Amino acid sequence: MNGNGVVDRAVAALAGAAVGDALGGATEGWEAREIREHMGGYVEGVIRSIRHQRNALKPFSPFWKGDGHVTDDTLMTRVLVRAYALKRDHLDAYDVERYVVPAIVDEATWIPELDREDLLYHRLFLAEKWLVLKLRYGHADPRDAGVGNIVNCGAAMYIAPVGIANAGGPDAAYAEAIDLTGAHQSSYGREAAGVLAAALAEAIAPGATVDSVVAVALRLAKDATRSAIDAVVDTAANLDGWRDGGLEALHAAFAPFDSVGEHYAQPAQNARIPSRLHAIEEVPIALGLLVATRGDYSETMLGGVNYGRDSDSIASMGGALAGALGSQVPRAWIEEVGEASKLDLEEPGRTMAEVAEEIFIKDRARLDERGRAFSPSEAPA
Repeated sequence: MNGNGVVDRAVAALAGAAVGDALGGATEGWEAREIREHMGGYVEGVIRSIRHQRNALKPFSPFWKGDGHVTDDTLMTRVLVRAYALKRDHLDAYDVERYVVPAIVDEATWIPELDREDLLYHRLFLAEKWLVLKLRYGHADPRDAGVGNIVNCGAAMYIAPVGIANAGGPDAAYAEAIDLTGAHQSSYGREAAGVLAAALAEAIAPGATVDSVVAVALRLAKDATRSAIDAVVDTAANLDGWRDGGLEALHAAFAPFDSVGEHYAQPAQNARIPSRLHAIEEVPIALGLLVATRGDYSETMLGGVNYGRDSDSIASMGGALAGALGSQVPRAWIEEVGEASKLDLEEPGRTMAEVAEEIFIKDRARLDERGRAFSPSEAPA
């Protein structure tokens, strides 16, 4: 492994994801058309959230979005990095119970959107609170605790560290993510986490390209997740960026696989239930933006911000992939979001790169041990 290359790309992936999360949080829940109408054009950087601008806060989620604050996507990613830092090896569903749940419900952490230390549990959406309900109080088998949860992007939004832990090994990243997220998600929500982890593992490898990342995603994705990615990236390949109608084209390509419906703020009756015919929106759109922008970090991430709907997750996922591919994450955004969120955005990437190196050494030793089973036996004396 090229240690320095992995460090640089891991830092760019997780810092780039955090920046996308923070910028996208300001436009979350709005459609692309509504964002342009409200802003008088495209969002090009950190802004105050549209909900705050319109004084349209919801009592259920009165969080300080926008203004450079990261959301639950980044906070859960940091929890997963912490789990890797504690175990120093691959993670599975049981490790969600061992390491992730205590970080959610037992230990106070800094929550930028609340501007205070608190239990992360108090910031999470219901689909992520499910982890605590099922694993801490329901004593469910971690391997299938995700069954029964709403199917959303909750697992995919923090899965990037799995890709770093398996840098250069997309098949291993997919398998690890599918195992680990069985504690959280099922159906196409779990599938999306596996595909995104694999795509990130490919992106961080030397010589990776946008095309190789997409090829890995298409090779490993199943059911409508694969169909949705195929449709969206096929459309994206004919776009010159996402501006001037590109966002609408990507949304139209994904629409046949969407269970949420045309109006994100008013989900359809069959929204977020298990299905082999649907996919979460975030991963296909993030990949589509990566293709449309030829892997440019700023444009991929800003495309997610301006796409709206679950914009923080789309911008975070696209930003992670572009950063892992080596596209520069602007220093000004890292500093602005880090200062606003009162977090070091680069430390998680350095930690994951260090742990990934240790995991690689252990994997090589395990492979050598297995290889002895296939070595010619010594001739009898």
